[in-house]
Amino acid sequence: MESIYYVLCWHCHRRCKHCYEDRFHPYVRDELESVVSEAERNAPRIVANLPATMQYRDRKSPVVGEPTEFELKTGRIIISGGDVLTDPVRERVLYPTLEAIRDKYRDKGGVKVIVQTTGDLLTPKIVRELLDRDVWSISAAGMDDYHVGMQDNGKKLLADKLVAMFEAAGMIGMAEHEARRQTGKDSPPVYSMFGATDEAWIGKLWPRGRAWENGLSKATMADNFCSAWSGGLGFLEAGYEGSEVSIDPSGDVYPCCIKTAEPLGNLTEEPLLAILDSLAGDPAIEAINAGKPERMGLTHGWSVEDFIGASVVSTPQGEPYANLCIGCDTFHREVLGDILRSRRQQRVAGRMGIIASTTVTA
Repeated sequence: MESIYYVLCWHCHRRCKHCYEDRFHPYVRDELESVVSEAERNAPRIVANLPATMQYRDRKSPVVGEPTEFELKTGRIIISGGDVLTDPVRERVLYPTLEAIRDKYRDKGGVKVIVQTTGDLLTPKIVRELLDRDVWSISAAGMDDYHVGMQDNGKKLLADKLVAMFEAAGMIGMAEHEARRQTGKDSPPVYSMFGATDEAWIGKLWPRGRAWENGLSKATMADNFCSAWSGGLGFLEAGYEGSEVSIDPSGDVYPCCIKTAEPLGNLTEEPLLAILDSLAGDPAIEAINAGKPERMGLTHGWSVEDFIGASVVSTPQGEPYANLCIGCDTFHREVLGDILRSRRQQRVAGRMGIIASTTVTA
């Protein structure tokens, strides 16, 4: 696949008011051990059920002289949280997972691993430990006014500190990496910095988590998150550009980072590609893949007008609000959720039958 967004653990040292997931927050004592243990227990099974290779064909880059052949490129796995650099997530979950990913793809074309963090927990020692585990890029994603301490001059102070730290470790910025790529030069590990602004990342804020509870989403019906990167667009196109899914610490897999109201399946139980293959061709799932969520219900008695109507709601503050993600949630709760759960049960039962048959034969 081109990209996998893997949320490693729910633990975070911040409780940002704009966060799309209310399970990202500080945990202590038994609750901390619970979420870390979940991530620690599930990560090996999740990695085992990722695609055998992260190579993909880029249909925008045909091979010269071979119009039906496309360049083979290396996909990426983005490891995020929460914040994966928090104690004890970093030592108990992140580092073993990075090593497992490195070993899985070492002889199968490799993979570009990106560690996403708020940025303020990074130290020269941690940067070196990440690079020693073949991390391709470190991304500081907390550079916005929503993060405490980033207002006024806070972002610049942290950015200057991080740039000095990254460059001392031999890393380069994304702009320099792109320039090297254009000329065919090898590139050292890359760093980047961004935040939740209208121009980048989650833009007008998804109607999710604390952003929703705090009435911060400014998205309208004109904002189709499904058709944008990190939305559902192209998620089924495994093996080609545009394919990306999102994975939770539980192993639940979704067609978008925003997350549908029900998962497609669970990677502690079965391989990712088996889940995607079983859902390809389903009209509702194909509508997500096409970035046209309003067409999800056409074969289930929902017209586009019905879907639009289901996309209208009031915010927790009592204000009128309408966005296609709301309609998607409603359709999942009323129709698609039962179908997805049934498909999942059938796949798991089928796999168990195959395993049982193989055991008896052996």
